[in-house]
Amino acid sequence: MAQESGNGWVDGVHPDDRQRCLDTYRRAFDARQPFDVEYRLRRADGLYCWIRDAGTAQFDQDGGFLGYVGSCVEIPAPSRATAVTPLTAREVQVLALVAEGHSTKAIAALLGISYKTADSHRSRIMEKLGVHETASLVRYAIRQGIVRA
Repeated sequence: MAQESGNGWVDGVHPDDRQRCLDTYRRAFDARQPFDVEYRLRRADGLYCWIRDAGTAQFDQDGGFLGYVGSCVEIPAPSRATAVTPLTAREVQVLALVAEGHSTKAIAALLGISYKTADSHRSRIMEKLGVHETASLVRYAIRQGIVRA
């Protein structure tokens, strides 16, 4: 429990979500406003799960800020369309299919697009993510909750 007091809990937040999570908390704290944020948190077994963390500012009778009352609830991974990613919705679809093991030809057929368009999506995804092989795409999709391991 000692490691969770103060800001110790931040160590368990997934590195890709940490800054966004902290920014949300700081904005809410500075404004003494409620917050509601979803992020990945490391469990005791070392794996990450998605949680929804919400809190409401509490005040004493004189209007003094007391802190927050809140809760963290484990939630399913965000849907492919809402996962935290620099990709467009279509690119997330293509990435999910790549991560599920579909070939570019199969992706084109599943999405009703040409092979060339599917291949362009795949190339653009790799460029945006700064990766050069399919294995890195799969790791990214798992880390972002776009697909399950």
